[in-house]
Amino acid sequence: MSAHRPELRRSDGSPVRVLVVDDEPTLAELVTLALRYEGWEVRSALDGGSAVRVAREFRPDVVVLDVMLPDFDGLEVLRRLRSEAGSLPVLFLTAKDSVEDRIAGLTAGGDDYVTKPFSIEEVVLRLRALLRRTGITEASAGANLVVGDLTLDEDTREVFRGGTEITLTATEFELLRFLMRNPRRVLSKTQILDRVWNYDFGGQANIVELYISYLRKKVDAGREPMIHTMRGAGYVLKPAR
Repeated sequence: MSAHRPELRRSDGSPVRVLVVDDEPTLAELVTLALRYEGWEVRSALDGGSAVRVAREFRPDVVVLDVMLPDFDGLEVLRRLRSEAGSLPVLFLTAKDSVEDRIAGLTAGGDDYVTKPFSIEEVVLRLRALLRRTGITEASAGANLVVGDLTLDEDTREVFRGGTEITLTATEFELLRFLMRNPRRVLSKTQILDRVWNYDFGGQANIVELYISYLRKKVDAGREPMIHTMRGAGYVLKPAR
């Protein structure tokens, strides 16, 4: 299971903005999805020209940038972005693993790099470190999540329903927190697996069913149910009637 990480937001409280640039659509989509699960606003581009145009309109806080692109390379994209956005932080993605290529990217102004093939978790962690170093974000303080008569304290990790404390395991807590951060929204098993468990968990959707059942026994037992199954779609948490 992935460890809990405090949410990162911009200093004004709004979501972090990330531009993902990679000419492999599947990879770009995978990175985009992972970053959206961090609560960040994400746009993507498949080539250098599009990246420059999107950045001009989107004004990202950080860029995930593939070095090898079909029109011009990532170093040229970086030069163009920096000419308009000053010290815009950049995390390079590169299929090359020679020291010379890494040095070239960092010398050109890249702030960090990961070498393909990489884990999505590594990209997320590198970006979080980069955002902190550049002072763009600050970790949000733990908050109380409230849905109906159910409350969850992210600092103390205490959960109450109708004033009665509910004791949860670490995994149950993470699952409930994800549901409570998305009230009334139907969440698929895949979304839950990706957010609560590791990305490479293997698609074992039955683990989601198992932990939903654990959670129901603690949150809904003897009460009006809040956790609902939407057949063929997933699960939703909403206030009891």
